[in-house]
Parts: sequence; C-alpha cells; structure tokens
Amino acid sequence: MIQTSVRIQATPEKIWNVLTDFAHYPEWNPFVTSLEGTVQTGKRIRVKLTPPGQKGMIFTPTVLCFDRNERFEWIGHLFIPGLFDGRHRFELKVNEDGTTTFIQSEQFRGILVPFLKKMLNGPTRKGFEAMNEALKVRAEQF
Repeated sequence: MIQTSVRIQATPEKIWNVLTDFAHYPEWNPFVTSLEGTVQTGKRIRVKLTPPGQKGMIFTPTVLCFDRNERFEWIGHLFIPGLFDGRHRFELKVNEDGTTTFIQSEQFRGILVPFLKKMLNGPTRKGFEAMNEALKVRAEQF
C-alpha cells in the first residue's frame, strides 16, 4: 500500500473543485495527466498515469465512490482481475485550523505485486507526492 498526504490551506470544496476539474489536469497534474469519462459510481473512466521518469500508462478503472468534497475512489486491473489490481483513493479531511488534509492512497493486490514493489515504492510513490504538491499549489492559488 502507498499512502501520502499534504495539508492544504483551502476548504474541501475548493480542493474538490480543482481535483474534479479533469479537463485542466494537463495544466497542473504531473501524475494523473488525463482523466476522461463519466465519473460516477459503477462507471468506467479512462486514466493516464505518468510516474516521474516513466512512460505513461492508460487504463480503464471502475469508479467505486464519488462523494462530493470527501472521497473519490476507483479500482483498476492489469489485463484481468487478480493479476495486478489497484484500488486508488483520494480523500479530503477537514482540520480544526481551517486547513484540509488531502490523502492519496492505493492498495495493491494480485500475483504481480511482489515483482513490482520497486516501481511502486519508487516512481509511483513519487508520482503521488508530486500530484499532492501540485494540487496544494493550485488550490491555494485560486
């Protein structure tokens, strides 16, 4: 599992608006460089991930949860379920000081996971961190 977080000086509503403005991802998001489709529970979307120093990959996960200002989650599979599955989550938590913590996590399962640990703990984790920081900058700017 990978879990990263960043504290943002903005409301959940403001962060959610940036996070769900998928058309503008190419302008600011260094990790999820494209997200297309109807983002609704049960629907498939098309996502392009580009970890730092890696070639981008496109996959079509299924949206598990899309709770406004709180959580967006999907599950994707490499070829077939059980080979390499990733359950990706974005969460927003309100802090007492008026800031919001953005948490990005992914739980991996499948027979290929042990063979991909180096990539997951390296470029993939760095991609999460880069996106978190870019989201922070963008949400605090607007």
